[in-house]
Amino acid sequence: MNILDLRTYCLSLPHTTEDTPFDADTLAFRVHNKIFALTSISENKSVNLKCDPERAVELRERFEAVTPGYHMNKTHWNTVFFNQDLSDRELLDLVKHSYDLIWGSLPKKLRES
Repeated sequence: MNILDLRTYCLSLPHTTEDTPFDADTLAFRVHNKIFALTSISENKSVNLKCDPERAVELRERFEAVTPGYHMNKTHWNTVFFNQDLSDRELLDLVKHSYDLIWGSLPKKLRES
């Protein structure tokens, strides 16, 4: 996985936008202004993703590539490292899971727009 593939996939999800809200290096992907993925533009080594708390624990136990979210709420966010013991397909599935969690938390009015 690399940042270009990650970016292409994230932007393919409906209503996704990107910005750099914290500094010029931290790229955020949002759905209706809520962040579902964060990555470093320059380092190209990991992505922070929202995750169901029970699934987060299971993933951390199963994969070395999945750790508690760096600078994030450790219960709800994971940092997922590229090119380790998690396949690109599995990583993209986790991106979609993060997106779906945010999408599901949006008000019905926004989801229907």
